[in-house]
Order: sequence, then C-alpha cells, then structure tokens
Amino acid sequence: MKSLIAVEANSVAVPRRAFFTRSGLLLSGAAVALLSGRDVLAAKSGKGTETDLRILNTALGAEFEAIAAYQVGAESGLLQRPMLDLAVTFQGHHKQHAELLSQTIMKLGGKPVTAKDRYIFPVDTLKDQTDVLRFAASLEKGAVSAYLGAIPLFGNRDLAKAAGSILGDEAMHWSVLRNAVGDAPVPEAFVS
Repeated sequence: MKSLIAVEANSVAVPRRAFFTRSGLLLSGAAVALLSGRDVLAAKSGKGTETDLRILNTALGAEFEAIAAYQVGAESGLLQRPMLDLAVTFQGHHKQHAELLSQTIMKLGGKPVTAKDRYIFPVDTLKDQTDVLRFAASLEKGAVSAYLGAIPLFGNRDLAKAAGSILGDEAMHWSVLRNAVGDAPVPEAFVS
C-alpha cells in the first residue's frame, strides 16, 4: 500500500483561489485577503487580537491532530480504495486549513503552534475500515463543534467568517464519513 505521503506527492496542488471557488466556499473579500496574508486587513483587527490568536492557534493545533490522524488511518492498511483516496483528500483539506491558519497567525503578529511530535490515538481499537472511518468521523464532529463554539468569540468578524467556511468543510467531512459507514449522513437538524 502506498503511504499517504507518496499519494500526496502524486497529487496536483490547487491554488488557494481555485480551492475556495471549487469547494463552493464563498468568503468575503476581506476574509480571503486576511487569510491570504494581506497586512492591511490584519492591522485592522484591533482589540481582541490576543483572543483571536489563541482561538486560531487552538484551531491550528486541532488541524495538525487531524492531519496526523488521517496519516495513521492511511498507513494502517485498513482503508481500501476509494476510502483511502477519500482520507487522503480530507487530509489535504486539513493541510490547507493549517497553512492558512498559520499564515494568518503570523500576519496578526502571533507565533503559530507547531504539530506535536506524537499524538495518541486509539489505534488498538481500529480493527477494520469501518472503525477507522468512525474514528475519523468522531474527530470531524469534534472539529465542527469546536469551530461552532469559536465563531462568536472572534473579535475580528472576518476571521469568524473564515472559520465558518472551515466549519462547513469539516461538516461535509463528517457527513461523508457517516454516510460511508451506513449511518445517516445528517443525523440531526442542528449541530452542537
């Protein structure tokens, strides 16, 4: 089985603008500019910057954890195509989230957190593809809840909008993974 890194090396990089267009994410011009590193908008953040930086770094840490979790899943030998390809795609999304969060933190004058050397995942409970997909779905659900909780806390509303777009992507991941294991893709009318 190819490692996830080898599969990633064979993929084509998608420019940030094309990613936002193809994924259907409609961010405000200000949010895209802020996330792409335009200093003028970063300087407008004003009060609340420290809180925003803490939120962004927490989100960045969670994205690094998701990247590592998908790596474990891909290298487990339990995922077969097309689920392996799906995991690689979702890991790529998390890498893009992490890159944008890191750049934004730096533009706001902060220092981005780095990935941990080691993450502890329940690998002993992952016996088959369904276990891996359910584990990934639980992480995606957690990400949805975390972004949902963070959005109203941002002082900079453009950051809140950008976090909302990431939340949407995480929700799609969660839904697709639930569907892949035969669960209702959207179990409830509201996310908490």
